[in-house]
Amino acid sequence: MRSRIHILGASGSGTSTLGDALANILPHTHLDTDDYFWINKFTEPRPVPERREMLKEELLQSEQWILSGSLVGWGDCFMPYFDLVIFLWIPPDVRLARLQQRELERYGAEALAGGSLYEQSQAFLSWAALYDHAGTEVRSKSSHEQWLAELACPILRIEGDYSTEERIAMVMDVLKQNQHQ
Repeated sequence: MRSRIHILGASGSGTSTLGDALANILPHTHLDTDDYFWINKFTEPRPVPERREMLKEELLQSEQWILSGSLVGWGDCFMPYFDLVIFLWIPPDVRLARLQQRELERYGAEALAGGSLYEQSQAFLSWAALYDHAGTEVRSKSSHEQWLAELACPILRIEGDYSTEERIAMVMDVLKQNQHQ
């Protein structure tokens, strides 16, 4: 059985968390777009042709994988690879609180005012806050909606502040339905 799943949403919506959780219960490899996008995480992006080639190589190694994160724009060539796309959306206040907490967990006091990573952290949080209101010029709900409209595969929308367990149950229901079709 072939099963190629892509999970996308705003930064902080839980795409990587859901990808990891599903890979723990499904016979799937979990891949994350950040591993292909960045040479040095969050500071130096990899050239588009190089990241496409790296990702393509990984995706072709298995017929069962989960790819989390956004590849809108640079990875549109992978749209035909997907058997199911899962779109995650959570209320902005919940998502931004998660991101602030993640910044503190990752960087500690360096992410606070006066810390060496404060400006970088604030710039990231400002960028992430644009998601629900920005146009298609940045990673936004608008650009994701436009991209989703071009897909030929089924789309599962999980919109709301659900636990990882609730999200897993929704995905498993869809996978079982697709298996019987």
